[in-house]
Amino acid sequence: MVPPMLKTLSRIEFAIAAALLAIIVILVFIAAVMRFFGYPLIWSVDLAQLLFIWVCFLGATRAMREKGHIGIDILVRHLGARNRFALEVVLSIVVLCFLGLLIYEGYQLTMLNRQRQFGDSGLSYAWVTGAVPAGCLMLAIALIRNLVLAWRTRHEGTLVYSRTSGEVAPASEL
Repeated sequence: MVPPMLKTLSRIEFAIAAALLAIIVILVFIAAVMRFFGYPLIWSVDLAQLLFIWVCFLGATRAMREKGHIGIDILVRHLGARNRFALEVVLSIVVLCFLGLLIYEGYQLTMLNRQRQFGDSGLSYAWVTGAVPAGCLMLAIALIRNLVLAWRTRHEGTLVYSRTSGEVAPASEL
């Protein structure tokens, strides 16, 4: 069962990602039309690229939370439930360490790029590099949530990354 607050957060996250994707499509369409008529909007491509970076991290976070990332389990499916759970916990710790490193280094890079301009848009390049620490933080939170839920229900065979037979795929995948 998903807590109501998490459902609300998921809906807000989806609405933001959908809105950003719609803005990207509109920007690229308008840029193409304007270029056809000889009046290119150079800044629109930059803004579309910036928004796309944020959409990617929002989508990756949602996929992490819903265990929707592609996985290759040809080797681990032969492990018993207990060993597979232990392996996923160890992998989670490694991934969390890597995400922590990306958060730290991404923050440092963002601070270095505050004064730099992003293309012809006039925006600070920090909006681009800031997607890395923010996105990695969101991914880490989603992974920690999955890890805690898997730990609490490990006797039922719940895993950190993989859906088990008791877990239902989100409606968006059906």
